[in-house]
Amino acid sequence: MDTYAFPTQSARTRRFTLGLPRDFTLSPDGERILFLRTRGPEDPVVCLWLLADNEEHLLATDVGTYTTDTAMSTVAYTTNGELWSLSLDPTPGATSPPAASPSSPPPAAAQPRRAAVPGPVSDPRLDPTGRRVAYVSGRSLRVVDVAGSNDQLVASDDDPEVSWGVAEYIAAEEMHRTRGHWWSPDGTRLMAARVDLTPVQRWWIADPANPAEPPRQVPYPAAGTPNALVSLHTFDLAGGSTQLRWDATAYEYLATADWDSHGPLLSVQSRDQRTLQILAADPDTGETHLLHEQRDAAWVQLIDGVPGRTTSGKLVHTEDAGETRYLTVDGARVTPDGLQLRVVLKVDGESVLFLASDEPTECHLWLYDETGLQQLSDAPGSHEGYRAGNTLLLSSNTEAGRTYVVRRNGQEHPITSHRATPAATPHITWLQAGDLQIRTALLLPSWHQPGTKLPVVMAPYAGPAMSLVMKVAAPWFYKAQWYADAGFAVVIADGRGTPGRGPAWEKTVHHDLLAAPIEDQITALHAAAEHCPDLDLTRVGITGWSFGGMLATAAVLRRPDVFHAGISGAGPAEQRLYDTHWRERFLGHPDEYPADYDRSSTVNEAAKLERPLLLVHGLADDNVFAAHTLRLSAALLKAGRPHQVLPLTGAAHSPTDEATVVGLLLHELNFLKTSLGADEPAAPGTPRER
Repeated sequence: MDTYAFPTQSARTRRFTLGLPRDFTLSPDGERILFLRTRGPEDPVVCLWLLADNEEHLLATDVGTYTTDTAMSTVAYTTNGELWSLSLDPTPGATSPPAASPSSPPPAAAQPRRAAVPGPVSDPRLDPTGRRVAYVSGRSLRVVDVAGSNDQLVASDDDPEVSWGVAEYIAAEEMHRTRGHWWSPDGTRLMAARVDLTPVQRWWIADPANPAEPPRQVPYPAAGTPNALVSLHTFDLAGGSTQLRWDATAYEYLATADWDSHGPLLSVQSRDQRTLQILAADPDTGETHLLHEQRDAAWVQLIDGVPGRTTSGKLVHTEDAGETRYLTVDGARVTPDGLQLRVVLKVDGESVLFLASDEPTECHLWLYDETGLQQLSDAPGSHEGYRAGNTLLLSSNTEAGRTYVVRRNGQEHPITSHRATPAATPHITWLQAGDLQIRTALLLPSWHQPGTKLPVVMAPYAGPAMSLVMKVAAPWFYKAQWYADAGFAVVIADGRGTPGRGPAWEKTVHHDLLAAPIEDQITALHAAAEHCPDLDLTRVGITGWSFGGMLATAAVLRRPDVFHAGISGAGPAEQRLYDTHWRERFLGHPDEYPADYDRSSTVNEAAKLERPLLLVHGLADDNVFAAHTLRLSAALLKAGRPHQVLPLTGAAHSPTDEATVVGLLLHELNFLKTSLGADEPAAPGTPRER
């Protein structure tokens, strides 16, 4: 095995994300499709493309983000902090606009235009009619005509702690609300969030490798501390504004906001996350009234894409009941028991396009309308989709790879993917472990012969943010096969607390983040060993990142009889150091539930360590701060417990620098080999001995 091939490829392809089409937009008739994609598997420059008449046209290079009007007649985009726009209306006699980019000007009919506006520009939003672009510059919200004239300030504040039109950290990171301004459907008014960071505590991130550089200030609302103050306002673009009013003391989280044909629609959540209110607002008076209230004894799970409203005004939302998360329309369940709603993609007319799972290793595209329920994808895997006119764009990720297919009038046309072919091809055995049928993936060396004993690497994430055991082509499976071909059996398991198996399953970890996940990893390990007796249960390591890193640390601390070595990457070790919305969702407020925070903080169990442990952390991480690992290391030293710490200079939560990524992967592999012992594959024709 070429040990360097996979790490180098993973780094250069940014974990196999370069070259993938993404961020699709369909014209109302479905005949034209905009999307972003780099031009090669190792090319980091993001380009904007148009698919028309089954041909791809390059529109712009080095694109940050883009936006279109409802008719998709105009596109606006950012390039290096500048605002550009381009007409997509075909010239007479042409079937599609010619290629255009700032570096390669097209004919005058499709000439891209740079708006001379204050920069750097972020989050541009074309109004639905295509006349104006709203954008954020600095801490201010501004609007400019699509031609680049009549730039005007909509909202600003002299207070350096106040910003307009952006999502605060908690909204973007934990609630998936990534935007802070919205147009009215007629394009005459704006709704914008005002964010005041005054109450939020300040932390500092220094670069120890460059002591001449000043530390970076980070407003970070850690568990139990104040959040930013967020309010919502409407603007008429003539200087008038109105604040939308709700009880922001009782409901301090602005979870979602939108402006549809019925008016502004928002949802607000209480600090303890046990109550969510859906409110309709009057943009003229600021008055809000309650449309729906959702309560849960643990927490109300926020689902992307809801709430929404159909053209007739029916509320589209979700309901958690027992073991099922349902899609609801006008208060009635429209999905069956056991079909777990994951995401609502689009509410269009009276139809709802959404993702759901009835098997945890798969996620399918579904459509609900007045005729009933229809599944639009079928192959095992994870699917997404976009729908307009007679066109369905199906984005499918299966074990065979990723495909992007446009279906129109009974015909199919692919959208090209430039994703790299991985150096390591996964060979996965799918298992269901124990009474809970924990979905488990087992990967063995490609050269393995029965009777050859193998040390084991458990490689979970196993947390609430994502599922790994999906029948897809994914970078974690490529890495797992690389480990396997180096002489290990690799086991990946999604236990209790992971998404896709319903609310009861997800909320098992309420008030205790670690006990059930550790138990489920052990169950999966034993099931894998029962399936393949060559797994050597006297040599078991566990490795993970973020939640998975925390789980790896806890596993070697609590169950050294099962786990004989651990690697923790960017693992939260002191739960009071993590942010309000995410950590309080599972553990409550630290002043009310201090024992739950102590129980879930591995720093308090440092004296138990008796197995090799490698701690890895990016020193520039502003999600899980390096303080987690540094405090854990200090506690281990105080208890006299040897361990390794690998600081990653300049790295954030996930390192991207090629040298760092390659070096880290090789170091982790060497650590596991040294701690557990692993045979390299023998040369062809050479007998293997044990």
